[in-house]
Amino acid sequence: MREFDKICREIDNLSVTEYSVVLAAKCTKLLAELKLLSAGDISGDKAFITFIMSSVVADGKLSEEEYLLIYPILVKYLGEDVNYDECKKLVKKSISDNKNLKNIVNDMTYIFGLLDDELKEDAIAVCLLICSVDGKISVREKMWVKQLIKD
Repeated sequence: MREFDKICREIDNLSVTEYSVVLAAKCTKLLAELKLLSAGDISGDKAFITFIMSSVVADGKLSEEEYLLIYPILVKYLGEDVNYDECKKLVKKSISDNKNLKNIVNDMTYIFGLLDDELKEDAIAVCLLICSVDGKISVREKMWVKQLIKD
């Protein structure tokens, strides 16, 4: 698997057009594979979506751009309409729940271990692409995503 920092640099160098194409392609391929996996009673795709949402808010903030990007995911997986202010409240609550955050990491780390190197890189890239939608990937967001590759 390529270095984490190299993946970060590649994402930083994408144009807006490339960003959309790369994100759509990697998400489509990755989610199809993740649906076939599970961590206990949680499916691989749901574990990944939860991890992505946690990645976005790892810096303790939810920008409007981040919210708009994950909104379709929220509706699909939560089954309800969550407005921006409600979502910010959910972010604050989830950040304060360390046990829940550890479970999210444990589930995704298990799933991540089942993937081949190419899908691992895609998973990291998708997380970072979504985190970068507001124009930057914070150090905390990078640290959150990097947990996937720690031994």
